[in-house]
Order: sequence, then structure tokens, then C-alpha cells
Amino acid sequence: MSAESCGSCAIKKLIYQYADHIDSGELGPLSEMFEHARIIGVTPDGDESVVEGQEGVLAMYQNFTRIYPKSGTPSTLHVTTNVIVDIDESGRSASSKSYAVVFQAVDALPLQPIIGVRYLDAFTKSGDQWRFTERKIISSLIGDLSQHLLTPMS
Repeated sequence: MSAESCGSCAIKKLIYQYADHIDSGELGPLSEMFEHARIIGVTPDGDESVVEGQEGVLAMYQNFTRIYPKSGTPSTLHVTTNVIVDIDESGRSASSKSYAVVFQAVDALPLQPIIGVRYLDAFTKSGDQWRFTERKIISSLIGDLSQHLLTPMS
């Protein structure tokens, strides 16, 4: 396996770990992934918001994500697909593009897709570890987010 494909595997693992953390209600570990990074949220009408660093990302997810006491999770399932990773020639930085559809099922909402997004990510390699430097979340397909978000998406 080439160094590039090993890097690609590590980067894909970060992308999938993000989904696992949020679906498991693990907002602390999720925010740690962005200690040296920022998240840019883009609404369907093009408005952008930027949150930087671990504390900012944790506050954002705590303020917006509904966690159900019974399960300790948001009762969601992020399905991430079409992951394309590009590692630069130096092997120290990379970018990726992917899609995600979030499904949710709770007492007040039968199983359904609630949002479709596109992720545009940037990464850097620090020592032997890849980490996020930026995640741009472009929300394009919006369904019923009433049982997922504590604050409506603007």
C-alpha cells in the first residue's frame, strides 16, 4: 500500500469518526477533532457561519443538537458516501469532498431523511497523524429538522 493510500485511509477514518461521534452523542470527542480547525456552515440560501477550535465547536453542537435523555444520542444516523480524498505532493496536506444524508427516528418523527449535506474538508498531517483544519458543511436538502435541532437553521 502506498503512503498516499495509507493517508487516504486515515483521512476517511476521520470523516467516518465524525459521523460516529455525533450519532453516538459524543460531542466532547467530536469537538476534539476540531482543536486546530474550524467549521463553516453554509445554509441553502448561502449564509455562512464560522466556528473555530474545540471550545467553539463544542458550544455550537451543544447549543444546536438535541440529545435525547433516554439514549444520550440525537437518534440520528449519518450516512457518509462518495468520499474523494486528494493528498498533495508533499504528503502533509489534503482535501476531500463527500456527501452525507442524516436519518432520524424518534417518537414524534418516523424514520426519514432530515438533511442532505456536502462536506468540503481540509486536513494537515502533524507528525504521523492526520487532522482536520477545516470542514465546510453545505446544507442543500432540508427536511424536518424539528426533532434534531434545538435552534432552527437560519
